Amino acid sequence: MRLSWVELRDYRNHVHTRVDLGHDGVIVVAGPNGEGKTNLLEAMHFLYSLGSPRVSASEPLVRHGADVAYVRGEFETRDGRVLVEVEIRRKGANRVQVDRSTVRRRRDLRRAVRVVLFGPFDLPIVTGDPARRRGFMDEVVVLLQPSRDTLTSSYERVLRQRNRLLKEHEGRGAPPELEAWDQQLIQTGAAVIRARAESVDAVAPPASQAFSAVSGYDLVVRYAPNVPATEVEAGFRHRLDERRSDELQRRTSLVGPHRDDLDLAVRDLGARSFASHGETWVAALAVRLGLATAVEAAIGEPPVLLVDDPYSALDPTRRDRIASILAARPGQVVISVADEADVPAQATAILDVRGGSVIARHEAA
Repeated sequence: MRLSWVELRDYRNHVHTRVDLGHDGVIVVAGPNGEGKTNLLEAMHFLYSLGSPRVSASEPLVRHGADVAYVRGEFETRDGRVLVEVEIRRKGANRVQVDRSTVRRRRDLRRAVRVVLFGPFDLPIVTGDPARRRGFMDEVVVLLQPSRDTLTSSYERVLRQRNRLLKEHEGRGAPPELEAWDQQLIQTGAAVIRARAESVDAVAPPASQAFSAVSGYDLVVRYAPNVPATEVEAGFRHRLDERRSDELQRRTSLVGPHRDDLDLAVRDLGARSFASHGETWVAALAVRLGLATAVEAAIGEPPVLLVDDPYSALDPTRRDRIASILAARPGQVVISVADEADVPAQATAILDVRGGSVIARHEAA
């Protein structure tokens, strides 16, 4: 899978940018910080995700002075070409078309194309709170199986209703309706637990392999469910029974996948607390590389891989090793660098970005 071309209009600091990509290998987006490199990669990812890892609202994506931004691009997949066009509105719902037909469900787009993005905004996967890692696991689930995109939202709807019941109950003992909500919590939660377990199992081996290739020792990637991932329904019921009095006292749900975590460890120590900055950076990149490998295994072709500023936090040895890993990956890899010295020798093309414009495109020597 590759992105043949991408066009931006009024997207962040890009008034109008069109780039023809059209081949596999490592394509480098180069230029000083603040010129629009990350914005270009973010727009490429937006064609798949319809969202940004940097902001939660659409308004910051629209260039100052404009009301609407546009991102268009065409993917080449083993099943044919896929044209994606997105109108990003400062206010109101965005408009998405695939092959000139309106898309109403994200899963319809995500079945057609796959894009994996890494950037400095991924460091909280390693160093942040468990909610950030749960979000990553759910992202992995959807990338591997888009039809599962409603699992977490279905569970969270039940969780909100159950929490409301616990909060508003004033009588003695448990609310009479609690048993019914327990059943729904178990049903929807078990689906989330199984999906997360399968997805982490797919990502963990290639992520550990990538980390080891850079650092020389393993990264442990392990799902840490709040409810045991075997015999899920029975285990879920048992944990609910164990925590019943605590839930009634605290008036909130204390059992379920909303309390899951993802264990990441280096040298047998938790990465969140004990990893160095370099180890943290490599671990975050490694889980993204593991995800790209898992997607390739799931769909039979590599996704488009976008890597924003991969080298800035690393020593020269690790930079060289990551450059070699990215160059060896199948398919299309687009990376951004701020320093010309970081342009890898394996680059097949270089895009120079200045002031929100691609001012040059040339084949690497």
